Amino acid sequence: MLSHSDLSAIWLTAQLASTVTAVLLVIGTPIAWWLAHTHSWWRRPVAAIIAMPLVLPPTVMGFYLLLFMAPQGWLGQLTQSLGMGSLVFTFWGLVVGSVIYSLPFVVQPLYNALLALGERPLEVAATLGAGPWDRFVSVVLPMARSGFITAAALGFAHTVGEFGVVLMIGGNIPEETRVISVLLYDHVEALDYARAHWLSGGLVVFSFLLLLMLYGLQKTPSASRAH
Repeated sequence: MLSHSDLSAIWLTAQLASTVTAVLLVIGTPIAWWLAHTHSWWRRPVAAIIAMPLVLPPTVMGFYLLLFMAPQGWLGQLTQSLGMGSLVFTFWGLVVGSVIYSLPFVVQPLYNALLALGERPLEVAATLGAGPWDRFVSVVLPMARSGFITAAALGFAHTVGEFGVVLMIGGNIPEETRVISVLLYDHVEALDYARAHWLSGGLVVFSFLLLLMLYGLQKTPSASRAH
């Protein structure tokens, strides 16, 4: 059965994933919009930087984020000068690291959805007098809804499954930075396979249901031909 420490790690992970997903949607949407519409030379370098977490080992990214947020790092000096202290080994440090590490999992589906939308619907809305915000709310959000749902689901799931990055910058502090993946490692290291099975099985079920939902958003070939 799940203990208090297990439930605490699950709750902390849910808080972290929800916060990170909200932040990613806010910052990922304008980035994806810019990538889908710009003709700037900077498009490819920016896209490559955003996609780097897909190929970099998590421990490498975690190591540099640790240096970046440490008291001697650039961000660490900034947060300390603002009276916020160091972000290392804190919940908000996990948020910053998770946002950077999960960014491509949100930007890529948003980029694909916005690119598929094209310019025509926005041009038509503009000719009818709709402003930029009106066009985004009444045209972009409804037509790219599946892209936003996919981005949110992937960002949430990827944050839940993080290990290397969160361990490097957050450590293993109970009820502060000990998330599910770190606690699962603790159980396996302690040969407590029964509790490890409970957590692992829950994550397997969660992953299956999430993927089932995402595949359900996609149109079947017969449905596509019907339209």
